[in-house]
Amino acid sequence: MRILVTIKTALRALRRNKMRSVLTALGIIIGVGAVIAMVGIGNGAKAQIEAQIASLGQNVILIFSGSITRSGVHSGHGGAGTLTVDDAEAIRREITGVSAVSPELRSAAQVAAGNQNWLPQILGEGPDYFDIRQWPLVEGAPFTPLDVRGATKVAVIGKTTAQQLFGDESPIGQIVRIKNVPFTIVGLLSSKGLSVMGSDQDDVIIVPYTSAMKRILGATTLRSIMVQAADATQLPVVQQQLTELLRQRHRIQPGRDDDFTVRGQQDIAEMATAQSKTMTVLLGAIASVSLIVGGIGIMNIMLVSVTERTREIGIRMAVGAHARDILLQFLTEAITLSSIGGVIGIATGVGVSKALSAIAGWPTLISATPIVVAFFFSAAVGIFFGFYPARKASKLDPIDALRYE
Repeated sequence: MRILVTIKTALRALRRNKMRSVLTALGIIIGVGAVIAMVGIGNGAKAQIEAQIASLGQNVILIFSGSITRSGVHSGHGGAGTLTVDDAEAIRREITGVSAVSPELRSAAQVAAGNQNWLPQILGEGPDYFDIRQWPLVEGAPFTPLDVRGATKVAVIGKTTAQQLFGDESPIGQIVRIKNVPFTIVGLLSSKGLSVMGSDQDDVIIVPYTSAMKRILGATTLRSIMVQAADATQLPVVQQQLTELLRQRHRIQPGRDDDFTVRGQQDIAEMATAQSKTMTVLLGAIASVSLIVGGIGIMNIMLVSVTERTREIGIRMAVGAHARDILLQFLTEAITLSSIGGVIGIATGVGVSKALSAIAGWPTLISATPIVVAFFFSAAVGIFFGFYPARKASKLDPIDALRYE
């Protein structure tokens, strides 16, 4: 019963000083709101990265020319030119766990169609590429193995590039000139959106890799090879077999560094999400500073309140209130302020996240965990920063308190 009376007394004190209560809680509101918004942005970015990695396809393994050496020197993906078409054919022929293989080249190049010019990404790929990436066409058809063998001048175009070159007109059958070489558009891809690196995957023209090598780039080596394992459980085994096969084909001696890099889809996902998680934690930590500043604000205001209410404290003690009652009263005020501030801050943070998503197009994702943690942390801030003022109030001498003017 005594506890209930003390709590009611604390709440009445807060209502009597509404403006002070609002200003005291403001720091917590800003702090919690900032934490929720920052974590929401970080989680949204992580979810977007995971979705973008999933857009690569299923059970995908990427092999790049070049590798990170033991000395820390990186030869650059595709820069060393160590992969060949024969490597891709050997992978298809000799590794049983592989269901699809696509040799890859890529380069940005000026493209012209009529009086329109654009600078899309040019990809040289094999026919398996569209199945590996799970990238259907909305119009036309992909190029065929026969097109690859003949280095035919045909191309499949992405939606962004098609819009830039042809507007709303169908691109099928249209001629585009890539480095002044005419290619006929035979297919229009469905939209993929942004890649993990933030580039527009739809701003692309895809041609047979042989056509890219002979007619556009004049290349004799590949930038990379895209491989699809038949089953997810076989991915580690296939990766190991790929490494062993390429080391054998490239005559790399035991103890020497690979001249290629093998990356499974899971490896890419783990690296990308680890970076995103680090950023989320960093953003949350930065925002938490404002929450601590809010706690310090509560402590300062409560100390001022104790000084102003010294005579009130003396009267309460004179009529029978114990030191623990005074302690509980001021601690209750601090916890109530911080908890209310936490609730309002949560609502503010969620609102800011939604607004950023709607206005700026930033991906945001609010889950229950940060909301619960933020609420209890705000209450804990009230306890931690409110304890010293509450203890100071409970230690006042009743006689001195009654004499205070």
